[in-house]
Amino acid sequence: MAITDYSLKELIQTGACTNCMLCAEVCPAVSAAGDGHLSGVYRLNVLNRLYRARSGFFKRFYKASLNKDFLKGFSDTLYRCTLCGRCEEICPSGISLKDIWISLRQDMVHSDAFPAKVNAIKENVLKSHNVFNEDNSERAEWVSDLDDPPEHGHIKESADVVYFTGCVSSYFPMAQQIPMSLVRIFDAAGVDFTLLGEDEYCCGFPFLGAGLRDRVDEIIQHNIEAVKKKRATKVVFACPSCYRMWKEYYPPEFELYHVTQYITRYLMDGRLKLKDLGRVVTYHDPCDLGRGSHEYDAPREIIRAIPGIRLVEMKRSRENCACCGGGGNLEMIDAALSKEIAGAKIKEVLETGADTVITSCQQCVRTMKGYARLNKIKLDVLDIVELVSKSLKL
Repeated sequence: MAITDYSLKELIQTGACTNCMLCAEVCPAVSAAGDGHLSGVYRLNVLNRLYRARSGFFKRFYKASLNKDFLKGFSDTLYRCTLCGRCEEICPSGISLKDIWISLRQDMVHSDAFPAKVNAIKENVLKSHNVFNEDNSERAEWVSDLDDPPEHGHIKESADVVYFTGCVSSYFPMAQQIPMSLVRIFDAAGVDFTLLGEDEYCCGFPFLGAGLRDRVDEIIQHNIEAVKKKRATKVVFACPSCYRMWKEYYPPEFELYHVTQYITRYLMDGRLKLKDLGRVVTYHDPCDLGRGSHEYDAPREIIRAIPGIRLVEMKRSRENCACCGGGGNLEMIDAALSKEIAGAKIKEVLETGADTVITSCQQCVRTMKGYARLNKIKLDVLDIVELVSKSLKL
């Protein structure tokens, strides 16, 4: 364990907590589990004790109580978090809580007090270059399911745009309609794009959530070189976590776009012709696109551009949107808690009266659609690129 796992800003901000408890009130994990030990205020309290146990006059008073057994138990609560950022959004002290949670997880890894699943995440990504330990040469196998796949499989020697698909959309059948739909949109708009195929590695975001931040550099360097080889100037993401990872941790060598930002231009200039769909929809703001990347408007502009669509907002939307339960590696750490959070999300969706919930994240689609199917709830769950694809006049 080391104070060096934290930035100076984080060390200073930790002492700014006023114990107002607002973070606990809005935390989806606390609400679903009914456990205050999952709250931000509890974590900060423990973190302040850790600081004192590691240095200064109070060291001898705290060190005994913060032994290995305590840290193991604390770590279990720390990883039962979706890293949704709702606590940070509401914090009146302006504490950068999500950064602190990532540093705290790294601290627990360095302290050898972390869930066993962390090792699985590390081994999968380092060995197979994806978080699911699938054959990385099969990243673009979904292309074969397109109606008329090209001979090059959308893996070209060069292109202006690289579509960085992400692990979930590459391997999960429930999410593979997202890249397939995006290919149809790109083709309709005349976008010169390529996939990286097996040269695409996990973006590294799962490493942050696992507490393995100090292992991401080799992944970043590989992906940067893979895009350079394509002579691309732009990288487009349908995955908000991949997008945020590249924006915050990768060197600024390319133009980066979430797909909602990128295809808006083609809707506005008329290159994408859309037909009437006649649906009542609500929109779920993905945590890493909304609170994480402050993109709330582009998805709504797209939805409103589709004829026959009526958008009704949930009681909590935009920066207040409730998490779906799919982030922060929670599904791997505590699948039952992830489902409880998803259940609360679906309940809120149903309260709008909408027949369809739209999001802009493959993991949100997988989490919400999985819950709806398991509980036989009549609700369509679509990624926004699926919605646009369905409305295309071809």
